[in-house]
Amino acid sequence: MSKRGLLSRTVAPALVLLAAASLTVLRAGQAPAGTVAVDADDIGGIVTGPKGPEAGVWVIAETRDTPTRLIKSVVTDDQGRYLVPDLPKGSYDVWVRGYGLVDSQKVKASPGQKLNLKAVAAPNARAAAAYYPAQYWFSLLEVPPKSDFPGTGPQGNGISPSIKSQGEWIRNVVNTDGCSGCHQLGSKATRELHPFYAGMKTPEAWEKRLQAGQAGGGMNNRFSQVGRLRAIGMYANWTDRITGGELPTAVPARPQGRERNVVISMWDWADAKTYAHDEISTDKRNPTVNANGPIYGALEESADYMPTVDPTRHVAGQVKLTVRDPKTPSAANTPPPQPSPYWGEETIWNSQTSTHSFAMDRQGRIWAASRIRQNATLPWCQAGSDHPSAKAFPLMASGRQLELYDPKTKQTTPIDTCFSSGHVNLDKNDVLWSSFGPAGVEGWFDTKIWDKTHDEQKAQGWTAFILDTNGNGKRDAYTEPDQPIDPTKDHRINGTFYGVSPAPDGSVWGTVQGMPGGLMRLIPGTNPPETALSEYYEVPFNNPKASGSGFAPRGMDIDSKGVVWTVLSSGQLASLDRRLCKGPLNGPTATGSHCPEGWKLYAAPGPNYKGAVDSASADSLYYNFVDQFDMLGVGKDVPIATGNESEALLALVDGKFLTLRVPYPMGFFAKGMDGRIDDPNAGWKGKAIYTSLSTRAPFHGEGGKGDTSKLVKFQVRPSPTSK
Repeated sequence: MSKRGLLSRTVAPALVLLAAASLTVLRAGQAPAGTVAVDADDIGGIVTGPKGPEAGVWVIAETRDTPTRLIKSVVTDDQGRYLVPDLPKGSYDVWVRGYGLVDSQKVKASPGQKLNLKAVAAPNARAAAAYYPAQYWFSLLEVPPKSDFPGTGPQGNGISPSIKSQGEWIRNVVNTDGCSGCHQLGSKATRELHPFYAGMKTPEAWEKRLQAGQAGGGMNNRFSQVGRLRAIGMYANWTDRITGGELPTAVPARPQGRERNVVISMWDWADAKTYAHDEISTDKRNPTVNANGPIYGALEESADYMPTVDPTRHVAGQVKLTVRDPKTPSAANTPPPQPSPYWGEETIWNSQTSTHSFAMDRQGRIWAASRIRQNATLPWCQAGSDHPSAKAFPLMASGRQLELYDPKTKQTTPIDTCFSSGHVNLDKNDVLWSSFGPAGVEGWFDTKIWDKTHDEQKAQGWTAFILDTNGNGKRDAYTEPDQPIDPTKDHRINGTFYGVSPAPDGSVWGTVQGMPGGLMRLIPGTNPPETALSEYYEVPFNNPKASGSGFAPRGMDIDSKGVVWTVLSSGQLASLDRRLCKGPLNGPTATGSHCPEGWKLYAAPGPNYKGAVDSASADSLYYNFVDQFDMLGVGKDVPIATGNESEALLALVDGKFLTLRVPYPMGFFAKGMDGRIDDPNAGWKGKAIYTSLSTRAPFHGEGGKGDTSKLVKFQVRPSPTSK
């Protein structure tokens, strides 16, 4: 984003009356000419500031009179007008928030009122910056210069020799594949040190903070892998500079154009000790399934239930999940290495099912990637079994399996799979494709066979990833991953899908994490355990033949034309169009870097880290979704990414990003998303994109300890005052 002249608004005269939430309350039909007409279920009016109408600021309405808390946010138009639509009966707190402002006083209002509000200018730059997205604060982080790579070890520059580039450092301990993959950095809770660490030197406080909570072991290990003291020093320096008064050098622009047309609705769900990882509202192939029905959430390691929200009645609920084996591992068995400033030594996560993500089928049933047993597979998955997939590639362990929930019967059914389940998606033949391997394997579950037989062994299969390196178009004897390529044979690669999505042509694509990582295409063939072939496309990193450079994919999706979209830890959204490849797509040279011309990379808006050259933005994009059905309201086949440092969804429309920020509560951080059409004849009101507040640390957000995860709904209407 550019400053767009907003800096002149950011620092107002010091003598601002902060209590100035002067307002006019009028009933519908009594407003002067030029204001907004409201219906009985709307609140609308004009926002003005010291210089007149305030364009591009948020008006937030919040109520606890509904069964679960409801929050709605809208944006003002060029004349400062706003309309918060479709509010259930109740008493609402209404206030103004925006860049260059501080919050106005909250005013009580009810639907049907016309309410003019006074915006309050920020008295100084620091007060204004308190409302900036986390990205603007995180961009103050100073990463090691390119000249420090490869690392020279603890006796040299403190960076591990295994870290070969600045990009690899950013991937591992800064962006999505590192710290910001699970929680936001740059929020007030993370850019400052909690009073819990008072009296400690900053590096010591970061040592403790790094190990706080049940995820502390993983965070701690990652720092040790890259060069512990150097990584801690980087974050300690960032915190010290902010504590010393340093402010973001970039200033965010207020919403412009269609960014002002967004309506954001939020509902509390789950409980304060849990976090959400994903949600599902419909069948992604036919988004009219489950119209007006409940949305379901996944709580991963934190609890053994699915939170639900009925968005028409504003009611939250729970669906209990079960395991097959009582000895299934539990997060409760992993205590925090160091006490948390929020929860002390309490073990707040206690899930056995570790439910991660979902698919919904044509019947409205939910197929959840859930753990149902201990990691060791049953004998029929292993060597010596007569299962066709086990004969070709036996499997000894898998981390998650499946759990089926039928809303009609209210029953859950644990289903064993030899492969691991994650980011499950259904193809046009009702076959469920999964990710998370184990390494070197892609698994599937045929739901039609399951419905006919309820035989979990017959319904599933898996295959190794085999490149057609001899170029004859069929699967032959192959060399192993640690062997050189033999042009007379095929070659097996030890990749693992992270994101996965079936394509219109019957192939299945997935992201392969790593540095630089890539995209893999699986062509099942007539008998996948024996016939499946793969193609691998490496993300171009410092490739002079490519139009851009990036690294480390994570989430992914596919549009209706078969173009694959993925998000990168280099702060970019990227696409791969296989149709643009000029060279052969199989054979001994088609091993990854053979199609740089097929890639396009789009830098996320906003500032980058200090000293960063290998990355494009300090935003962290975890997952993406392609809106094939225009459910958001900005067009068909629009890719949407989670901007977890910009606190927004980022929609790429005609090559440019729309930034749809969630202004309240600050700390929006999402993972999976989908969209649903409740009424195809209702215009913008009949459709939406859904996601969830998915940070592992909801207590880091504006609401602090006690706040919960949230279901979040995005709609883009024709104008900021459309009803």
